[in-house]
Amino acid sequence: MPAFIIRRLLQSVLVLGFMSLLVFVGVYAIGNPVDILINPQADQADIARAIAALGLDKPLWEQYLIFLRQALSGDLGKSFAYDIPAIQLILERMPATLELALTATAVAVLLGIPLGLWAGLAPDSWPGKLIMTGSILGFSLPTFWVGLMLIMLFAVELGWLPSGGRGPTTTLFGVEVSFLSWEGLRHLILPAVNLALFKLSLIIRLTRAGTREALLQDYVKFARAKGLSNARVVGVHVLKNIMIPIVTVIGLEFGSVIAFAIVTESIFAWPGMGKLIIDSINVLDRPVIVAYLLIIVSVFILINLAVDIVYSVLDPRVRLGAQAG
Repeated sequence: MPAFIIRRLLQSVLVLGFMSLLVFVGVYAIGNPVDILINPQADQADIARAIAALGLDKPLWEQYLIFLRQALSGDLGKSFAYDIPAIQLILERMPATLELALTATAVAVLLGIPLGLWAGLAPDSWPGKLIMTGSILGFSLPTFWVGLMLIMLFAVELGWLPSGGRGPTTTLFGVEVSFLSWEGLRHLILPAVNLALFKLSLIIRLTRAGTREALLQDYVKFARAKGLSNARVVGVHVLKNIMIPIVTVIGLEFGSVIAFAIVTESIFAWPGMGKLIIDSINVLDRPVIVAYLLIIVSVFILINLAVDIVYSVLDPRVRLGAQAG
């Protein structure tokens, strides 16, 4: 296990190095932030000083080497718009995004697995058909439209929940969270449900398919022949054996929830990383864009590592050392 983790971390360094070059060239080759950040009424001398201050007067390859040297010491550059380190700006917004992503993933998992099992165990019953119909709607409806409809219904028409913002926060282990207060929880419900809907539908369909397949396997038939209760057959023999693909999807989807919560955060004015990256793109704040993308890549790498470790816990036949070899 330690050798596997060390090997994966070394591979991650190579991936981050390649991605840094790809992201840097892609972002820095598009547009000119000077046109947005500098007053068009400024004279040429002021524009030249601003360009030099932002480090944009150097060739692209030299800018990348400077960025790489600073990144190795933990400095991903200073925001053009806010004049503070980009990593600091992103880390300030990260707790809000992580809270939203964790809540949405928890909703999807806690509802998706039981509903998928129900639909898989009783596919011809009306609850099973209703569950699958709902999952199709969850796949089909655009996230931005669902968010707007949730605001119209629960915030505008019924007035039960706020339409946007994060609400009051409470410090927990040095991190600001909103779910510990009732008002903060009210602000969290709508964006979390909106973000969870697609993931919920995906987990339902994956769990149902795995359940239908597992029920046909010999080990399930043998367990029933031994006279085991239906709850034990489902809980031990069915659920345990379908958890590896479910864990894979949950891990990857959790990373995508963090990376692509942009639409939900924009609709509900949630002050997370997604809203920050949209604002940064609008003003071509290159250091923030590059830092955000590299952090997202790092998150996916860590999630994939965690999923591989969970594999070995769920199924002892999975040997990490053998995989690495």
